[in-house]
Amino acid sequence: MKWVWRGLGVIAALLVAAFLVLRVPDTDPAEMRAKYGTAPSQFLDIGEGREIHVRDEGPRDAPVIVLLHGSNADLHTWQEWAEILREDFRVIRFDQRGHGLTGPAPDDDYSAEGFGVDIDAVTAKLGVDTFTLAGNSMGGGIAMAYALDKPWRLDALVLVDAGGAPVKREGGGNLAFTLAGMPVVGDVLSQLLPRSLVAKSLSQSVSNQEVVTEEAVTRYWELARYPGNRGATRKRFSAPRTAFDPAEIARVKVPTLVMWGKEDALIPYAAGEWYAEHLPGATLVAYDGIGHIPMEEAPERSATDLMIWLGDALVPPELPKAERDMEPAQGEAVLSP
Repeated sequence: MKWVWRGLGVIAALLVAAFLVLRVPDTDPAEMRAKYGTAPSQFLDIGEGREIHVRDEGPRDAPVIVLLHGSNADLHTWQEWAEILREDFRVIRFDQRGHGLTGPAPDDDYSAEGFGVDIDAVTAKLGVDTFTLAGNSMGGGIAMAYALDKPWRLDALVLVDAGGAPVKREGGGNLAFTLAGMPVVGDVLSQLLPRSLVAKSLSQSVSNQEVVTEEAVTRYWELARYPGNRGATRKRFSAPRTAFDPAEIARVKVPTLVMWGKEDALIPYAAGEWYAEHLPGATLVAYDGIGHIPMEEAPERSATDLMIWLGDALVPPELPKAERDMEPAQGEAVLSP
């Protein structure tokens, strides 16, 4: 019997040794900032020792768009949108807590409310009162939750293959996300994190494989290993997930654009249809042959669709005739027609 225990001990020791040898170390923060935090990046000090990696571009007096990336992504996922939109809009994007160069949250709060705190902190620091909020995947679910909580702050809402709809995926999906959600297995893999798994995950997320470049895979892999991000990912994936209630969604009156890739293998197109059905007056734009990240897979087409829609959504509603005919109050400006 003692030989059995000795054998098990040897196996356990070998597994521990293999884990220590194969474990991929964290990346160096200074090196990552030098590589991914160059101009126009800035690091906003929001207090309590926290800095958020932000890019704020476009005219200061233009309508503001705040962009929220998805799970295990970063602000670079919006690069092509930013280059197009910043001509006519002030475009603000940032690495959310537990992601990119922002790193983990000291309070370990990865709830929608926790992410919402950072939206408020960033916009307050940049002097922004109201804005259009756009989010992809996890970021879309956060944007939806923020619209439910603080609709008065939003000029418009844009959901890009957003999470949160009570629609289940049938088969397929993302291997890395599936493994990350498994107890023990997810903990081990988060420490091993082979680059090949990151490449496979990105490839499974998109239909347009042209976006699966060596540069993109390297960025995802390196920023996933930014100190504290792996622990934050495990906390997010171990938390229970709840879907939005249709009755709650129906109360949101913010103008909403729902954008979806019809070939999305992570969050099916049916989820986009669900949002469009339950959000009052929502507009649904679908993309044939596109997967989970339309802003990368079809950047010009999706950005153009957004700008056209915003051209109408951001126009203030026309006043009733009785109000238009009223004499302006003393000192009030009179605008020419």
